[in-house]
Amino acid sequence: MKAAVVQMTSGEDVDRNVATAVALGREAAAAGAALIVMPENALYMGAEERRAEVAGRYVVGEAPAGLCGERMAALSRETGAWVLWGGVPEVRADDARTFNTAALVDGRGLVASRYRKIHLFDIDLPGGPTLTESRNTAPGDALVVTDTPVGRLGLSVCYDVRFPELYRALVDGGATVLAVPAAFTATTGRAHWELLLRARAVESQAYVLAAAQWGTHPGGRTTWGHAMIVDPWGVVLAERAEGEGFVLAEIDPERTASVRASLPSLAHRRIGLNR
Repeated sequence: MKAAVVQMTSGEDVDRNVATAVALGREAAAAGAALIVMPENALYMGAEERRAEVAGRYVVGEAPAGLCGERMAALSRETGAWVLWGGVPEVRADDARTFNTAALVDGRGLVASRYRKIHLFDIDLPGGPTLTESRNTAPGDALVVTDTPVGRLGLSVCYDVRFPELYRALVDGGATVLAVPAAFTATTGRAHWELLLRARAVESQAYVLAAAQWGTHPGGRTTWGHAMIVDPWGVVLAERAEGEGFVLAEIDPERTASVRASLPSLAHRRIGLNR
């Protein structure tokens, strides 16, 4: 089975963002992708205080509803592909803040699972951006691993990639493929993006599917791009450095099994286990 990762330059125009995501999703499905990963903020990337307003345009329930939600579901129903809508705002009943939710939609257009981003991006980089995601976003608290056409998929979002214990727990839950939809800043991406993705692949002995935002967004924020797919040995199988588009690669369970059998580091673990 093949998986695809999408690269976008999302902005404040939700309709434009959705149209771009759907068009790229159709192309990826036509190229043979059984699973398509959209980047974080695929539907909206602008002023954080508008996230709740944008989230009101759809509801992430069993079936995505509302204007955007129906188009999210329709893409999967039309193509038969599973689509991970990475990092979309999800309304909360008891809090003005939204969740940053990765919603996995199956080939029937139903939500197979959802992961609410646990680690929120509150940073103040010298010479770089100051971002406080927690001001308008609430953290999730549950790990998610789901059976998909390309294998057991562990879900994460962007800043999560800096926390290896999360991925270790996903692997303990049976994950053989890890999704990292992201909107990495240009500053941190240049220094750490590929390094972190390859490290997560090598230590987890799993495929990593990293969709990305790229370019300049409202407010002057710039993102790194370089959407890529990494295999369990740490080899970058496909990469799109710049511009909107997608790349895809074969996800081979025999490759994962071979790596885990020939270098059984997961079986050799001592810390954190009762052995």
